[in-house]
Amino acid sequence: MNRFTRPLVATLAVSSLLAVSACAAAEPAGRDDNAETTITFSSYSYGTQGAAGDGMQTLLDAFSAAHPEITVLPEAVPVADALTKTKAAVAAGSPPDVQQLGYSKMAEAFATLPVQSIEEIAGDEWDAHVEGIAPGLVRTGENDGTVKALPFTVSIPTVFYNADIFREAGLDPENPPTSIDEVSEAAEAITATGHNGVYFGLLDQGKSDYLTQSVMDSAGGQTVDDDGTVALDSAKAVAGIQKIQDLTTEGLQPAVGIDDAIAAFSTGDLGMFVSTTALMSNLQAGATDKFELRTAGFPSFDSKDARPTHSGAGLVVLAADEAKQKAAWEFVKFMTSEEGYTMITEEMGYLPLRANLATDEAFLAGYFAENTLLLPPLEQLQNVTPYRSFAGAKSNQATVMLQDDAISPIILRGADTQQTLTEVADRIRELVESE
Repeated sequence: MNRFTRPLVATLAVSSLLAVSACAAAEPAGRDDNAETTITFSSYSYGTQGAAGDGMQTLLDAFSAAHPEITVLPEAVPVADALTKTKAAVAAGSPPDVQQLGYSKMAEAFATLPVQSIEEIAGDEWDAHVEGIAPGLVRTGENDGTVKALPFTVSIPTVFYNADIFREAGLDPENPPTSIDEVSEAAEAITATGHNGVYFGLLDQGKSDYLTQSVMDSAGGQTVDDDGTVALDSAKAVAGIQKIQDLTTEGLQPAVGIDDAIAAFSTGDLGMFVSTTALMSNLQAGATDKFELRTAGFPSFDSKDARPTHSGAGLVVLAADEAKQKAAWEFVKFMTSEEGYTMITEEMGYLPLRANLATDEAFLAGYFAENTLLLPPLEQLQNVTPYRSFAGAKSNQATVMLQDDAISPIILRGADTQQTLTEVADRIRELVESE
């Protein structure tokens, strides 16, 4: 229990009673400063097991205590279904007022959903609130010249590694690999001891391509060029994915899904696991009393600087009613405040998105003094590559196509890298250009 949750214990019962009362009573036609408002919140973290679900509940409880006049009704939705379910809710006339939405789905949401401008709703409070938030992440939420999403639960890929396996393989855990070639060499030494070497989690349940982008960008390529042109079949992008396939074909990376890789790492049978820092708490729990867990930054490719991009989600507002928009802004403002971001880091393992928090004694300085696993990705966060989306209303469909029809067969089944990426790139071009 952190310093934010301790003062809440005495007030949670009162907050719960207020929530019940607000649900039972009809909302007033007008609104004043003391009027009660109920808003709905769609979240793929809410209700899940582990740190993500527990941390989200902590945030909701904290907001309830700070704003008893606003009742938040959370709804759990699987991450892969977040966009399609909201589209159905919009069609039925009952969209959520606020939604936690993954960045891989953001562009399509802007094109197909009635997403409101948070910047305009915030009004005079906007500039002061976003000051200190990583500017690149704020810009990622821009659409039509205004910000429609604020970064919420954000992370970047990192290398988790088993220091005990490193020692067993004759590797120095104090000097983890920093390039893809060094990762391959370390994996070869690890597999010689009978363990699995490395696993790059390019395929996840959310169909997110943040790690695919991180590999392509670090190799000097892109999924989408600066002008929006589909570029995932360029020579450099292909070369990056080829490096990951080579790990599989050379027996250094198991050809399994990410859940099996997590299980192998947690049981001490996988030397390196490359994935989002959002998994840190779960991986820590799995390593406890079994092995020493450490982290390193995302590796570079071919002597180029590492260029990881971010995964995670932003908060968007769909409420059309003015009173609900005001309540939604209070909710979004709290969740992306210094207090909110501190809880997200302490409870859920995501990176703090305000630069001052990591060194501020009032917030996360003490946390980072004791919890060093997030330090390597925190350093790379300062130079993170912005997430890139395919254009238009079929953006998410294109991303799923990339992940399922290209990356999966290349990494897991040995499909020809250039041919597969070219074929899928052509299909994506036709898909996004057909609108």
